[in-house]
Amino acid sequence: MIDEVGKVRIYLLRAMYAFIAFGLGVTTLPDIVSGSGQFADSDTIINAILMGFCLLSLLGIKYPLKMLPVLLLELIWKVFWLLAYALPMYLNNGLDEYAQELVFACAMGVILTPLVLPWSYLVTHYLKAPATPWR
Repeated sequence: MIDEVGKVRIYLLRAMYAFIAFGLGVTTLPDIVSGSGQFADSDTIINAILMGFCLLSLLGIKYPLKMLPVLLLELIWKVFWLLAYALPMYLNNGLDEYAQELVFACAMGVILTPLVLPWSYLVTHYLKAPATPWR
């Protein structure tokens, strides 16, 4: 499989997983440690999901091709957020400081993720491959 993708692409994938894991770890772990067990709201759910995403990204460093759905999710949610939320905010009232930071972070993911994804591998193994039988 590595020969199909190439060693450079594998290292780029690992770097992307590490970048995501580091970014999520640095921003999410302090909130989890400081707020754990105190209250439940949407922020605690988001932090838990992001920590799960962080841990899956760490697993992607070891298994870069097996964990490609993590990078696809990274790309898809960021594109969706930019189009469905950031763009209407920008067109209506403009972006506040927090939204501007999110747009920057999402734009980085939307630019970098497609550059590291092995598109021919994804087409071959995800789109053209036969589906797993239901029985």
